[in-house]
Amino acid sequence: MNCSPILCILGAVQLLALSTAGVARLVEGTRHEWWGQLLCLIGLAVIGGATGAAIRIGPGATAACAVTLAVMTLIAIAGSPRRR
Repeated sequence: MNCSPILCILGAVQLLALSTAGVARLVEGTRHEWWGQLLCLIGLAVIGGATGAAIRIGPGATAACAVTLAVMTLIAIAGSPRRR
């Protein structure tokens, strides 16, 4: 099976974006929390832009990017502790 370079790059962007959400969760409650949140926000912006750009590639690429964006959002929001 051959993979086009554009799809491989898109997959790498998705993996990097997902890893930023994971890093943000790992540094939660530490002194690096602000940087983790900023990194995750940048990752969300990048994958959001990639989702928009993937529309020109095809519906499969767009759906994969949209799923990555949804998973990142869930990682960032679902387990957040309530602040008083």
